[in-house]
Amino acid sequence: MEDNGEEDVSYIDYETFLDPGFSPSSFANNLVLATNNPTDTPLDLSTPLSKVLFDAQEVDSHIDLLTTRSAVALLSHTRDQTEASTRIISEIDSQVKSLNDSYKQLEKEVIQKHAEADEVRQVASRLWDTLKLGRSVGRCLQLGRQLEVQHAEIASAAAGGKKEDHRALVRCAHTLISLREILEYRAPDEEGHGLEKVDAIGSLQDTVIAPIERSVRRTAEQIIREFTIGSASGTTTFAQSEETKARTISAAVTLYLISPTSGTKPDRWVPQLLLQALEVYLRNALQSSIASLARSLATLPSLERTLAEVAARCQNIIALAIILETTKAPAHPLVLPSPTKHGSGSEKKDNLLQPLLTYLETGSLASYFWRTMASSLAPRVQEIVNRGGVSARTLKSNRNGVGEAIRECVIRGSQPPSAVATNKGRAAAKGEAEKSGGWDREVAVMVGSVVGNLGR
Repeated sequence: MEDNGEEDVSYIDYETFLDPGFSPSSFANNLVLATNNPTDTPLDLSTPLSKVLFDAQEVDSHIDLLTTRSAVALLSHTRDQTEASTRIISEIDSQVKSLNDSYKQLEKEVIQKHAEADEVRQVASRLWDTLKLGRSVGRCLQLGRQLEVQHAEIASAAAGGKKEDHRALVRCAHTLISLREILEYRAPDEEGHGLEKVDAIGSLQDTVIAPIERSVRRTAEQIIREFTIGSASGTTTFAQSEETKARTISAAVTLYLISPTSGTKPDRWVPQLLLQALEVYLRNALQSSIASLARSLATLPSLERTLAEVAARCQNIIALAIILETTKAPAHPLVLPSPTKHGSGSEKKDNLLQPLLTYLETGSLASYFWRTMASSLAPRVQEIVNRGGVSARTLKSNRNGVGEAIRECVIRGSQPPSAVATNKGRAAAKGEAEKSGGWDREVAVMVGSVVGNLGR
């Protein structure tokens, strides 16, 4: 055993060659430097080459010695490994064959059937999408036909020389909302998905829906624009007043319902079309009153008749406010209802007047009318005074009478007309007066806008 140990001893530094960081170029360089003097010219490469060749021969001899000495053990190990591999391969072959058979059976029973089922699923899904689209198209066409019939009721009344059927306006508005519920909501899971690709729907929108909606809007706006509950002489009958109120309510509800809703958050939505129509009505009343009163101040004999007309316009505005206040805002299916705050306190604001008051930032339409007119009337009076002449002198000399006439006009105009002054109307008017502190301030503002600009 000792002899074998001595024979196994080798002078080769195996650790150096087995080092993971071994570099052949660095090893060769160190070997050349170890067998030469750095100043020698030329270098002697035969000695390091001989050492490398000797080392290689030594390694080869060592390998030969090990294989010769352990030949039986190596052959036995190789034989055992070969036999084991043969057994493993035979077992694996049978398992692979069984696995291939199972896969073929699975492919036949599951994969092919799954592919066929997936095709059926796609066909069914497309059929379902087609059915939903067909139902949506059918519903739109049905609503479009219904809208045409409802609009024809308005047109037939006008053609027969009768007043338009104002209730048909509301019916048209509800039908338009039903159409919007489909046409304006086109997300993948919504009813209107894909309708923009259907030519019949595009034609329906262009030839039926849009023209009728414009007609309904114009008719409702005209009713609001022409609203009057009587004249300065107050000759309107009860039946006429009731008809006017009913038509106005229908027009206001119609404009409320058909106001745009898309692109607006529910909590920020306002009935834009209704507010625009009411604002136009107020602006026309103000412009007419300011222009006529300015002319009458320059020609005093017509002042009494003009002030009666101005008072009548303000009474119409008060009547309109009473009608709007006593009309509950209709439920709008495209606008989520805002949560009620403080119980019944917010229910009082659930009417058609409140959005207008909020929009105008006022608590009373009468107060808004007088204050706005006073602010526009002051420069007109100043212009008459600066122009001088008979008109200015007459106006100055009659300042007390003019002031008193304006005062009576404001007081008379701030009272609700008898046609709408029901108990509820009186309560509403009284509430407006209380909220605005009575009409003393409006009287002072109007009188001041005229008398206060006359100078001495």
